[in-house]
Amino acid sequence: MLSDRKLAVQRPRLRKRGAGSGQEVEIPAYEAMQDQPRLGARMLDILMRGVSTRHYRGVIPETADTVGVSKSSVSRQTIEASEAEVEVLLSRHFDELKLVIIYIDGMVFGDQVMIGAVGVDGEGHKHVLAIREGATENATVAKELLEDLVARGVNPQHKRLFVIDGSKALRAAIHAVFGHQHPVQRCRAHKLRNVMDHLPEDQKNQVKSAMRAAWRLDAKPGMARLKKLADWLEREYPSAASSLMEGMEECFTINRLDVPPSLHRCLATTNIIESPHAGVRLRTRRVCRWRDSGMVKRWMASALLATEKNFRKIMGYRDLWALEAILNGSKSVTRPEVA
Repeated sequence: MLSDRKLAVQRPRLRKRGAGSGQEVEIPAYEAMQDQPRLGARMLDILMRGVSTRHYRGVIPETADTVGVSKSSVSRQTIEASEAEVEVLLSRHFDELKLVIIYIDGMVFGDQVMIGAVGVDGEGHKHVLAIREGATENATVAKELLEDLVARGVNPQHKRLFVIDGSKALRAAIHAVFGHQHPVQRCRAHKLRNVMDHLPEDQKNQVKSAMRAAWRLDAKPGMARLKKLADWLEREYPSAASSLMEGMEECFTINRLDVPPSLHRCLATTNIIESPHAGVRLRTRRVCRWRDSGMVKRWMASALLATEKNFRKIMGYRDLWALEAILNGSKSVTRPEVA
């Protein structure tokens, strides 16, 4: 083994004498030379950078006679390395991590769907929390995901804000596992897409502008504006009106909590988790066929951990103290002095 390839070398073959003669004797030095635990990790890193297993040989330096870089060899090595990444991700504990926000959203890989959860602590740092096979619309899967977070140290008694795609099953799972005291903000980007899907092109910009304007108001007048919009849509586009009214109150959760405007951009949508999902898509774009959920899980875990290395603090993180104070029930919120 040498870095990310194998070199062919000649070695003597030793055999036993006497009883049991003919059996080959292993040479410890050569066994050690073939044992390279970092090789799989290195191969996985190269694949995460967008190199296909079919083209792996092309990134290996041409020195001596190289072997062990075939598609099947690379696949075996990366499967082992990516399984280790899954174990790393799913064995994380969060007992000492004070999460203020948890984002949950799904991602499609061919015929497979995975749910991901990303948390934000009080300093604004993002953390990949968990992944689970299944859609957010699946109540059993959503509940298992949240129960796993609790088992790994996410205290359900500590009040935090959940930002989700609007799935009723996911919302029910949050209430079942964490309780009704945790506020839930529905993703406005998902809501916009859902409503736009029921409208003709010539109506989309007008309705979209009206919805965004309403979301900038306080909760009560904002919902009143959207109800008037729904009444207008009901005459010609009843499906759009129904989609607009569904879950409307949860689109105004951050308005109702009086969260600082500097945090609205990060809290109003699931973009915080969709950004690492975009990193996953970038790193998995060379995969032509998703064979099963195990393959999807390995690639998603590896890609998320690779993407996590480049995470930055969320926008408006300096005002997260205000969100914490609101969640903790403080009636008056005063910005702490900076020493």
